[in-house]
Amino acid sequence: MSACAPTRNDHSSRSSRPSRASGFKRPHSPPPRPGRGPFRVSGADLSASITVFLIAIPMSLGLAVAMDAPLAAGLVSAAIGGIVAGLLGGTPLQVSGPSAGLTVVTAELIQIYGWRTTCAITIGAGLLQILLGSVRAARSALAVSPAIVHGTLAGIGVAIALAQLHVVFGEVPRSSALENALALPAHLTHFEPAGPLIGALTILLLVVWPRMPGRIGASLGRIPAALAAVVIATAVAAAAAPGIARVDLPSWRSHALPELPHGPVMALATAMFTVMLVASLESLLAAVSVDKLAAERAAAPPKDGATPPAPVERSDLDRELRAQGVANALSGLAGGMPVSGGAVRSSANVRAGATSRASTVLHGVWVLLAAVLLVTALEWIPLAALGSLVMVVGIQMVSFAHIRKVHRHREFLVYGATISGVVLVGVLEGVAIGIVVAVAVALHRLARTRITVTEQDGRYLVAARGQLTFLAVPRLSRLLGKLPHGADVVVELDGFFMDHAAYETIQDWYTAQTALGARIEFTGRSGGRIAEPASAAHSCCRPWTPWRNHHCHDRAQDTTGATAPATVATASGSPTDPASPASTVASEDPAPVGPTSSPGRRHRSHRLLSGLSSFQRTTAPLVREELARLAAEGQRPSQLFLTCADSRLVTSMITASGPGDLFTVRNVGNLVPPPDAEGATGNDDSVAAAIEYAVDVLEVESITICGHSGCGAMQALLGAAPEAPRTPLWRWLRHGLPSLERMRSRHHSWARIAGRLPTDAVEQLCLTNVVQQLEHLRAHESVARRLAEGTLQLHGMYFHVGEAQAYLLTEGASSGTGPDEVFVRVAPGAVWGAEHGIDALHTTPDAAVGA
Repeated sequence: MSACAPTRNDHSSRSSRPSRASGFKRPHSPPPRPGRGPFRVSGADLSASITVFLIAIPMSLGLAVAMDAPLAAGLVSAAIGGIVAGLLGGTPLQVSGPSAGLTVVTAELIQIYGWRTTCAITIGAGLLQILLGSVRAARSALAVSPAIVHGTLAGIGVAIALAQLHVVFGEVPRSSALENALALPAHLTHFEPAGPLIGALTILLLVVWPRMPGRIGASLGRIPAALAAVVIATAVAAAAAPGIARVDLPSWRSHALPELPHGPVMALATAMFTVMLVASLESLLAAVSVDKLAAERAAAPPKDGATPPAPVERSDLDRELRAQGVANALSGLAGGMPVSGGAVRSSANVRAGATSRASTVLHGVWVLLAAVLLVTALEWIPLAALGSLVMVVGIQMVSFAHIRKVHRHREFLVYGATISGVVLVGVLEGVAIGIVVAVAVALHRLARTRITVTEQDGRYLVAARGQLTFLAVPRLSRLLGKLPHGADVVVELDGFFMDHAAYETIQDWYTAQTALGARIEFTGRSGGRIAEPASAAHSCCRPWTPWRNHHCHDRAQDTTGATAPATVATASGSPTDPASPASTVASEDPAPVGPTSSPGRRHRSHRLLSGLSSFQRTTAPLVREELARLAAEGQRPSQLFLTCADSRLVTSMITASGPGDLFTVRNVGNLVPPPDAEGATGNDDSVAAAIEYAVDVLEVESITICGHSGCGAMQALLGAAPEAPRTPLWRWLRHGLPSLERMRSRHHSWARIAGRLPTDAVEQLCLTNVVQQLEHLRAHESVARRLAEGTLQLHGMYFHVGEAQAYLLTEGASSGTGPDEVFVRVAPGAVWGAEHGIDALHTTPDAAVGA
């Protein structure tokens, strides 16, 4: 790759310009990977660690209450999760600790085996995680259907919410979610009002605090809602309900440590596996979410005066799984609860501006200090406030966004079965039920095939919707056997799979019918003709494939006797032999060649015709409706795209655009002839005419000039001899001479790609030419007028052909106001709002490289 990450910080790489003395040398060594050097603490990490600490303290205590575990165990697991998993983990910004996803499982284990045996089970689960991480099984854990994962977490959330309602009412939760739900009506008839009132106040603050309007709301919003709710509820309870149940932290001298587990071996192994499964899934899903949040933060334009965040390395899921295992083993040894990566704390860490694992580790240090120094203050917290906090977390685990997503993908049955199984039976059983339902749904979709036969004007249409497997063969054979012998039939196959049994059935029927003189045609869902199932060698005829790699048009030549030659009508209406020249033009298949002709040359001569035929067969049915609309309404493109005529530059492919999006002008070298003092461009008015038409008539909103790597026009400019003949090409390329002079001038900074120097003089001139042609463009009267009105934007773009990578000129350089002529890399995973248009791509150079 020719674009590498910057080796300096953002400020140094932005302020330093490449010197000509350095030539075109590449960096001597790869840039250091972030997070691998000495442990350093930045101001952003320190601030983020305090934010996460203020969330972790009430959350850890609340989860300990929900699990019926010793309250000190919650602080132990939060400290170990932050320090150990933070130091060893593969996701630098993920924060680990006691998790809501493990609440139901741990509570059940404590009821069955007691606390000390549960600690031993936690150690075993951690060892299993270390084993799975060592054999690199982390990525395969994400292969579970998202509907099952989200259904499991949602079911756990429902169970948590039902259990914490009992805590809010001052009662002890039952052993299962079903029992908790059945026991709720009895609590509603008699209860002490203090607990529910404090719980309601806590819930109200959790909901309202992040949504407070105005400047006051913005200032208060910097305080985590969980901390604010617990602190205010504690203060109200201290003043109005002194007798309410509160946190009781026993002395550390009585802290319980693990013991050798007692009980059936298989039951203990199942318990370890269950803890390992839930903890691993939650940690890995949280790691993937943290990667997405970090990528979105890096891709977002920085606020005015703000320093762009430093790039963060992507997650190493196997390393993360091993670190979670070590943290769980140590947490169990120290008498703590099971540990996993938490989405709530991790997302808060990213949004608070953390840049490295230092914030995670520091948060664990703060928790450890609080567990020793703030015991008296923590014992003022009412249990009802902690129960309400955890109840809200459980409700938030039932995500409506996830429900909409699984419903859109027709996976709601799997989701519903999983959540019901978790709530009614248990976590492991619910996951098993979800897997069984998912497999059944997949088999049903694979086996479900709808076959219909319709007749119109003596011609039959056999439509097969779905996959054709051996299960559909009896019905398919019965319907095909009912068709009249020798009748014309169109078989429409709307599916992506046909097994050998179905293929043999159709092939035998086809052979028998064609022997009787029937005309059989096979089509796909678009209505175009298709051939027999393609072999592996014919599988590369996909969009944007060059003609040289297309094999689908010479299948008829590779197989003999597979199909009867079609009779093709000439222009006069008389049938001709398929080998005649007339049939060659009208047919999809090229004509046979004589012994003296070149098959390769004949094949290449028909590539355009084959491409047109492919378009009519596959693409035209898909775009016909949109083209009809454009034909009726006229074109209204928003962009003028001026680029080189190079055949490797496919504008619709690199911009993901369609009909009506781009008004495209192409010429050799993506040149814009500048107007003279009178506004004329000599004898080269074609480009000026296109610009005037796009700006004044079509009223485009932006103009992009796109250069590319390896441009032949730029190579010709660099190698042109003074005595070269004055050919049309030479007369056209003279409009690129100002670009050559600009590159050689010492009065202009070098045009470059952020993070590296140009590879050679050709790339340097290609980049400089984009900047120079933008100056020519601004000299055109229509463009200058629209720029002055503020209704037109200019953009520079560079496409590296070998890398398939686009680069955009920074906003200041595109408008002619910026000092640096820097092209920034367009990140593949970034998503920008449509309201920002192309401007949203113009980040600072180093931020874009980091994205």
